[in-house]
Amino acid sequence: MTTQLQLPPAQLYIDGGWRASAAGAGFEVENPATGATITTLSSGTAEDVDAAVKAAKRAFESGPWPEMSGAERGRLLWRLADLVERDREVLAALEAADVGRPYFEPFTFEIPLVADTFRYFAGWADKITGTTFTLPPFAGQERLSYTLRQPIGVIGAITPWNAPTMILSWKLAPALAVGNTVVVKPAELASLTTLHIAALIDEAGFPSGVVNVVTGTGGVAGEALVRHPDVDKISFTGSTAVGRHIASLAGEQLKKVTLELGGKSPQILREDADLQAALPVIATAVFANQGQTCASGSRILVHRSRVDELAAGLAEIARGAVVGDPFDAATTMGSLISRDQLDRVLRYVEAGRSEGARLVVGGNRIGDTGYFVEPTVFVGSNDLTIAQEEIFGPVGTIIPFDDDDEALRLANDTEYGLTAVLWTNDASAVTRFTRTLRTGSVWVNAWGPPHPALPWSGRQSSGLGEELGTAGLLANTTEKTINLVSRG
Repeated sequence: MTTQLQLPPAQLYIDGGWRASAAGAGFEVENPATGATITTLSSGTAEDVDAAVKAAKRAFESGPWPEMSGAERGRLLWRLADLVERDREVLAALEAADVGRPYFEPFTFEIPLVADTFRYFAGWADKITGTTFTLPPFAGQERLSYTLRQPIGVIGAITPWNAPTMILSWKLAPALAVGNTVVVKPAELASLTTLHIAALIDEAGFPSGVVNVVTGTGGVAGEALVRHPDVDKISFTGSTAVGRHIASLAGEQLKKVTLELGGKSPQILREDADLQAALPVIATAVFANQGQTCASGSRILVHRSRVDELAAGLAEIARGAVVGDPFDAATTMGSLISRDQLDRVLRYVEAGRSEGARLVVGGNRIGDTGYFVEPTVFVGSNDLTIAQEEIFGPVGTIIPFDDDDEALRLANDTEYGLTAVLWTNDASAVTRFTRTLRTGSVWVNAWGPPHPALPWSGRQSSGLGEELGTAGLLANTTEKTINLVSRG
């Protein structure tokens, strides 16, 4: 794989055209694996956000978009999926350079899922229906009641830096399928693939203003998008702290929100589990994307009789990891996203040591160029800082348990509730654990990214509302009730 990048336009995409920031300001994009500057992007202002929202509102109310049939919208989304597949290498390379993750990860997994997501929701575009009700007469008159499912309006989508392309598709595809328009504010640390997708949207023939992209900081562009009175809903993926802030701002305007936030997901290895089969997947759930995954299975709850076996197996995998250049075919782990993230991860490693956890492997920075850290495994208890707080780095904590009751108690002893993984060969245990775990989803003897047909949601500090699946589709609509009363 060549490291030569096909860079997208470096400007804002508003009302079907590319333009510089109103203030003329920009910010540098850093390659976290090398520390080198990739390009400079426009830094959007509140004025730019206002222009984007106005364009989206016009497109929603009076442009060709509201006149299009669901089938026509579906064809555009399908065309976009074709273009994503065509540019699979470009998008994977941009994400590898922007995020620092190994090229094979987005190329093999995320970018195909992006195309699948656009196609899945394209199929729904002409199938959005309401319901009818047969009700008793009202004041002696016959009546018929039914509902209409209608688009909400202008959706403000704020995407994260860890999986920018995949999560962008989660927000765009269902919103567009049902007829909304969208203003996207991508993460400042990872905007390149979003700008390339904007170029593909333009190439696919979407009407002007239907999708707009404003790059810039969260404190300026993101804040302006959330506060804008003509934005009807905010869909945000990111940290729990920022999610709470967005929820408070949206609450002032009684604005709809979908928040997909942090996680501290348990992997539960029962005594009967096939450890050798589970080991590589357990490691992947901890170390994939350098652990910078909201669904990372970083709390590894294991029956006490198997702690040493699991620790030795994970240590062997960690020592065998090839940490380095994301574009080297031999690389299995890339760099963290930034110096701040590196410092954060190393502070958590030090907290684990100081609080008495046993360091099994890793724990150190690698080199002084880029933001590389060793895959790290501790053995400790569930009350440690590293077991309770989201690290967003390649750090796993093995936590022993003695029986199923204790495993469930430990698994649910967290402020988060995004996902969980259960490793067992006991069908009755599957039934009990999947029913009792307080999470939005559970993997059994597997781990991976969500499929667009399945709902994705979190409980407690992991979020509010649904994405993906029919639940995520309908979350981009509003239901209107119509009452017809016969007057004879």
